[in-house]
Amino acid sequence: MDRHRSAAGPADLPFSRPARLLVLACSATKRPDPDRIPALARYDGPLWRTLRAADPDGRMAKVAFLSAHYGFRDAATPIADYDARLTQDLAERMIAGGVTTRWPRPPSPRRPDTYGMHAGAEIAGLTRYGDEPVEDVALVGGQLYLTVMHALVRGFVEMGCVRRDARVSVLNGPIGLMRRDLRRWLCGAARARGGRP
Repeated sequence: MDRHRSAAGPADLPFSRPARLLVLACSATKRPDPDRIPALARYDGPLWRTLRAADPDGRMAKVAFLSAHYGFRDAATPIADYDARLTQDLAERMIAGGVTTRWPRPPSPRRPDTYGMHAGAEIAGLTRYGDEPVEDVALVGGQLYLTVMHALVRGFVEMGCVRRDARVSVLNGPIGLMRRDLRRWLCGAARARGGRP
């Protein structure tokens, strides 16, 4: 069975998941579990809690995150607890590295560049290597994260994993408004299809 479909079948889904992509900034608040757990469960800030409440079955959109440590990843990726902040310098390095630089970076420049994963591989997996390009994108986070996200989306368009005419929504501002707008974006597809928001 396709891991992106529920037992109810594709006709019952509120929207075709691969057509929508939510990219959330990581959260300083994290669950302290000692083992690696999916990022969707690890991050525990207000926006991540809103996501889990509004879309508990993960049917409204594909979800990815942008992290100062892990870079761009599928939110299903198991990650360890960590503490890293996105700085201006790091954001510029992520943008310069584009979709082909692996994150996290090697601990030493003398080590081989085989650490982590690059954003291009992640978006390829999320879109079945461009066979199901994203048509609707929501970018959610602070201004520095959004700058990096926009640069990555441009790279994803060039790869054919995001459509050139894709709708891009930017959610930024006071946390209460961001939570409201995130819920609206997630539930918008269900309303457009006549489903329950």
